[in-house]
Amino acid sequence: MSSPESGSSNPTTVFDAVGEAGLRQLVHAFYRRVPGDDLLAPMYPVAELPAAERRLGDFLIYRFGGPDTYLHERGNPALRMRHAPFSITPAARDRWVSLMDAALLEVAFSMEVTAVVRPFLHEAATFLINRA
Repeated sequence: MSSPESGSSNPTTVFDAVGEAGLRQLVHAFYRRVPGDDLLAPMYPVAELPAAERRLGDFLIYRFGGPDTYLHERGNPALRMRHAPFSITPAARDRWVSLMDAALLEVAFSMEVTAVVRPFLHEAATFLINRA
């Protein structure tokens, strides 16, 4: 992504490039895959999926340069603390990444945007591993 100083007309953030709608589309594409997944579905009770989808959407919007609604509603992301109750093994991380990568392919962000979003999601998922 270009910097504001570059004088380019290219977007400066992921949010500028895809907007709230694009990030919510990504999150929706991910969560549509979760209920049918044998490893991840047990971590996401069906009744809680809409709230989980909203929280992840709000977080990614904030993280990628959009409004800070997430901070106002949830406070500091504290991702490790919030995910501590869940058994996030390397296998669960890999499955989460696999479903998110499939969602990224579905939404077809530009290569430039995907090059920013994908590594962040992979690194965040790795950071959240809390069981062997």
